[in-house]
Amino acid sequence: MRKYLRIITLSVLISLILLSFNGCIRGPFRKPVSEKPSIPERISRGAYREPQLTVYIADEKRTQKMNLEDYVAGVVAGEMKNDWPLEALAAQAIIARTYVLEFISSKGGSKYGNADISTDIEEAQAWNAQGVNDRIKKAVNMTRGKVAVYNGKYIKAWFHAHSGGTTAMAKEGLAYKGQEPPYIKSVKSPDIDAGPAEDRAWSAVFTRDEVRALLKDKLGRDVGPVESITIVDKGPSGRAVRLRVNGQEFSGPDFRIALGSTRMKSTLLTDLKIDGDKVVIKGKGYGHGVGMSQWGANAMAKQGKTPEEIVKFFFKDIDIVKLWR
Repeated sequence: MRKYLRIITLSVLISLILLSFNGCIRGPFRKPVSEKPSIPERISRGAYREPQLTVYIADEKRTQKMNLEDYVAGVVAGEMKNDWPLEALAAQAIIARTYVLEFISSKGGSKYGNADISTDIEEAQAWNAQGVNDRIKKAVNMTRGKVAVYNGKYIKAWFHAHSGGTTAMAKEGLAYKGQEPPYIKSVKSPDIDAGPAEDRAWSAVFTRDEVRALLKDKLGRDVGPVESITIVDKGPSGRAVRLRVNGQEFSGPDFRIALGSTRMKSTLLTDLKIDGDKVVIKGKGYGHGVGMSQWGANAMAKQGKTPEEIVKFFFKDIDIVKLWR
């Protein structure tokens, strides 16, 4: 009997030692829980509580106090069609929520008086309160309080309509100053076969005089009569980083904005030439190409991906954390 007790005791001790040893081996390789960023003090209502925003409604030239989730719902309705797949809408909600918190954290607030943020698309995100339906409310609620972070800080939650099949790095798509954010990556997006045909491949035609006038008006530089126009340099995704007109160089993103971002839809160019009196530009995609592609999110949602999986596909090594109930 004593012999069996000794055997059992020895077995238990060995098991405990092995469990302890296994824990020591695995410990360093466990992924640490991501730190949660703090909510900007000016909008905080305390830990685990939804913040409140003062939003400048640009169309009505007034400010309005609202819960942050109500603002997010308006952004999702402004940035996506409200009949899109639920998971795509929810991914946009995570992006919109992260965007506003990073905006206030880094900039302090809106350029409009004492507002925290505005509905002016040139300053922040599109917003359409009238477009909020039950589908959008559900998408916002299912991701309530969730934001994208990198090393405990809000990411710059960039997004665009259509990547043309490949997303861009920040420097090539946005002429971003400073070091490339570590969470930005160029990926093959499933939007290559999704979205409107006019976004997947587009063409824009300008007169030579029109190009000269737009560059002078928008960028303050007179290139003279347009005799030549070429791509000088391309980025990792193939987008035009620098262009040269008559010997003068322009960044691709600046050149696009000057000519009009709804006409020259992207800098992922497939053709650029002078044809008689015309400047012909052809390309793929719609928008700057950095971060999440909305049509890519649409395609992934149809594939059964979760909102979190969609966002993590477009941003490298990020975490999705919940800041309030």
